[in-house]
Amino acid sequence: MNEIMVKIENLRKTFREEEVLKGINCEFQRGKTYAVIGNNGSGKSVLFKCICGFLTPTEGKITVDGKQIGKDVDFPESIGLIIEHPGFIPQISGFKNLRLLAGIRRCVTDEQIKEVIRKVGLDPSSKKAVAKYSMGMKQRLGIAQAIMEDPDLLILDEPFNGLDKKGVEEIRSLLMERKEKGKTILLTSHNSEDITLLADHVWEMDAGRMTKVR
Repeated sequence: MNEIMVKIENLRKTFREEEVLKGINCEFQRGKTYAVIGNNGSGKSVLFKCICGFLTPTEGKITVDGKQIGKDVDFPESIGLIIEHPGFIPQISGFKNLRLLAGIRRCVTDEQIKEVIRKVGLDPSSKKAVAKYSMGMKQRLGIAQAIMEDPDLLILDEPFNGLDKKGVEEIRSLLMERKEKGKTILLTSHNSEDITLLADHVWEMDAGRMTKVR
């Protein structure tokens, strides 16, 4: 088994005249948790979108689980993610939203969806429309969506946004479970406690360049 889950080589991304990512080289190992820290606008979300296949690099290449994104596959084959605000159909319940998404690949059952909704602290039997969810409830549902197919790679951009203290503790515990199962987790957080408790390694993004902090 390849011990390198994500390999990034000379990654550059330019929007018009602005170079947002400037020759990034790094590797993320299987079964480890990595925090990418940095100010807003430093390039963290753009990096994550490139890894997911949502943005095409201007130069360089990204390999996930041995397959080059944009060449061998369009998107990583086993990935769960939260980037920016989770997008759901507002008029229907959380369970119905996840069931619709699960129908694309058809690899999880209704019972598995209900179980993952319980894991993030929501009620799978609730008929409440997502439009009436609080920000924290939407974030919990987003995390449920990210983990429901038991992906090998999790990419979580500010996964604790909108969560109260109890919610933060519950989701931290959930991510630790994922790590113990050998999953690779990339996350951003502005909370140093999240970084200290969860991350094996920390990379700092500053003006489009990445430096390993620990």
